[in-house]
Amino acid sequence: MNNLALEITKEGIAVVTVDCPDGKVNKISSGLLREVAANLQSISNDPKVAGMVIVSGKQDNFVVGAAIDELQAMRTKEEVVAYIALGHSILNDLENMKIPVVACIAGNCLGGGLELALACNYRMAVNSPQTVLGFPEVQLGLLPAGGGTQRLPRLIGLTAALPMLLTAKNLRAKKAKKAGLVDELIAPYGAKETAVKKALELARKGSSKRKRQRSFVSFLLESNPVGRAVVFAQARKMIARQTYGCYPAPYAIIEAVEEGQKHGKAAGLKKEIELLAKLVVSSQSKALMSLFFGMADMKKNPQKELARKVGKLAIIGTGLMGQGIAAVSASVSDTILLKDVSLDAAARGMKEIWKGLDKKARSGAIVPFERDVQYGKLVPTDTYSLFKNTELVVEAVFEDLALKKRVLSDVEEAADENTIFASNTSAIPIADIAAGCRRPQNVIGMHYFSPVPRMPLLEIITTDKTAPWVAATALEMGISQGKTCIVVKDGPGFYTTRILSPMLNEVVLLLEEGAIPNDIDLAMRRFGYPVGPVALLDEVGIDVGAHVAEVLSPLFVQRGMAGSDSLPQLFAHGYYGKKNRKGFYRYDGKKKKGQKIPNAEVYALIGGAPRRKFDAELIQQRVSLMMINEALICLQEGIISCPRDGDIGAVFGLGFPPFEGGPFRYIDRIGPARILEMLESLQKTYGGRFHPPQILQDIVRSGRRFHDE
Repeated sequence: MNNLALEITKEGIAVVTVDCPDGKVNKISSGLLREVAANLQSISNDPKVAGMVIVSGKQDNFVVGAAIDELQAMRTKEEVVAYIALGHSILNDLENMKIPVVACIAGNCLGGGLELALACNYRMAVNSPQTVLGFPEVQLGLLPAGGGTQRLPRLIGLTAALPMLLTAKNLRAKKAKKAGLVDELIAPYGAKETAVKKALELARKGSSKRKRQRSFVSFLLESNPVGRAVVFAQARKMIARQTYGCYPAPYAIIEAVEEGQKHGKAAGLKKEIELLAKLVVSSQSKALMSLFFGMADMKKNPQKELARKVGKLAIIGTGLMGQGIAAVSASVSDTILLKDVSLDAAARGMKEIWKGLDKKARSGAIVPFERDVQYGKLVPTDTYSLFKNTELVVEAVFEDLALKKRVLSDVEEAADENTIFASNTSAIPIADIAAGCRRPQNVIGMHYFSPVPRMPLLEIITTDKTAPWVAATALEMGISQGKTCIVVKDGPGFYTTRILSPMLNEVVLLLEEGAIPNDIDLAMRRFGYPVGPVALLDEVGIDVGAHVAEVLSPLFVQRGMAGSDSLPQLFAHGYYGKKNRKGFYRYDGKKKKGQKIPNAEVYALIGGAPRRKFDAELIQQRVSLMMINEALICLQEGIISCPRDGDIGAVFGLGFPPFEGGPFRYIDRIGPARILEMLESLQKTYGGRFHPPQILQDIVRSGRRFHDE
């Protein structure tokens, strides 16, 4: 046995410990399944065994799901069917054991791990912030296919189960207990012994079944075919509204649950296998799995040995960005200086950070003691007098080159020879900020995305002078903060802002030509973007868009790409977007058929053309290909080191459709030759901004793709 250990207590309780040797977490693999089957047979044939307990040998996880690499390697539906059928057979045997089976859950219990727990008679969970239960499969374009779509609704009800299945909603221990997913909460110490006692108690009692508690509304909806039909219809409407049909997995989940509700669990399990076999080989699932593996790879620092510990961190500027950076650093650094122009400003920032920490404590993500410890690390200041012995300084001041240079000069005066200075800028070249400073080798860019605690990406920008240990330390800090980091070379806009800028410029050009804002946003939502680009401009701020356009304009003009001046014009006339309720849309609370109403006043400032309908596919091509084309140029120029980084940056920083896997996987799926053809066609009609870069022409000529697998 490589993955399991079996011991039988003197009271006759079989304790099965899952401890996969290949990594820090337990995963459901074909090898583990075979060992579980052998153990079940051994235990079933032993008349001395009165009960069974399943525990984990890992400190911070129960079982985190299936071995995705095994699924990804499968090329045919037949392989998938055989794999899942084996899992079903074993979990059914576990569920039908004649002795009570107790799952003792500590840490992450996700996907296949939760399905394993659901097949047990009784679930005990350690009451700790680290205990999390959920089904993340939909995020990989899959469905829970180990009986999850059948056992979960039967345990906690349709209306509670569908959100968990469809949105990958996780439950911490207390909420899982309240929902009925967990039978009992236990202390972390002596958890295994407590579970053994419970198994013995259930064995003596002779029954472990309990009645599910349901609200009156849930009872009405779920206890009859008409009510269930309403629930499924509403679920499908919600998915259509949110995804515009781009993701097949949520629909497959609903279909599997519905099959089981209509025709029984056996039929539902059969449908699970059938649907998963289709999903695993779908382009959407393969793209989403590629992102999953890409993110996993980026959690490793290739130059970790060069990284230095950041015990003392200073953040300059305590606005939204500074607050967010402090919040994600509070569990990493020992001391965090919060520097602003006054102590009152720094105190306001601290107050907001406290609110975030308190919210985490109330949700169960951290315990109140940890909240207080993290908050206690914050030190407000309005001077640089405390900056001695600071390992890393992150400035998060306004996007103004002169201001950033002045802040850098002040930091170099007050801090040490080995203090790293990181600028949180979205567009200003780091070399421009570092020009004329004392220690350019210590200067780097750390571009966080707002809101910092929720956005997964961190873009780290190195100049030709940035020291390797500085880059390694910034990367290690980002990984410790829980970020997915891409390391890019310096230049106007770096990677993410640079590829976003021409895309938004194309949106503005469409508006100047008479396109209706709603039509652009709807077309791009149907393409797969989570937010329409016009709405995004209002959210980010027209003032920010105007500033970025100004910074990047020389780069694009040099290539013969004249940009629109509409954003600077709007900004000059007081249009900032949603922040001052003056943007491309109205913010007076009025809507038309559930849609935002365009602000007709802006039309006079963006060409004044009469509004007209544009073909949705043309909008999608023009807008998406501007971003894709710029991503190609960034790879060609070495701004990004590989297609993987370009895909991760576009998806997690800018919302490029995740089911496409990023710009480079999109090119691979559509076909490089077809992308080249579309760009050449658009170039003939709209000019040189659609000129296909040499790297794409070379790929087409060679017959290769950007990703080998």
